[in-house]
Amino acid sequence: MYIGEVAKQTGLSIKAIRLYEEMGLIRTPKRQGRYRVYAEQDVEVLRLIFEAKQLGVTLSRLKNVIVYDKGEVDWARIRTFLREVKAEFQQQLLTIQRNIEHVSECLDSLNECSSMS
Repeated sequence: MYIGEVAKQTGLSIKAIRLYEEMGLIRTPKRQGRYRVYAEQDVEVLRLIFEAKQLGVTLSRLKNVIVYDKGEVDWARIRTFLREVKAEFQQQLLTIQRNIEHVSECLDSLNECSSMS
């Protein structure tokens, strides 16, 4: 499939797709004359990049995760990475919950002080 169709399917701009290719995040697609022809695996990787960016993952971090072995994406490595991202979010959630509890305690203290006046 051509780059315009890939852009529609992934939500990425053509410019971004070319950048990711230059960075090595996706493999260089085959050519049909002057046109790049992307495989379904390329589209899957680009969707992963789009979703990861939505979650705040940097391109430099993704570059260390998206690895090709004999032309195929190492999906096991990506699965491990996604588990790490999930664990990071869970830790952030715990921190946020603790912060909310702390703010609630501060509010309770203020309410006690104001009721004494």
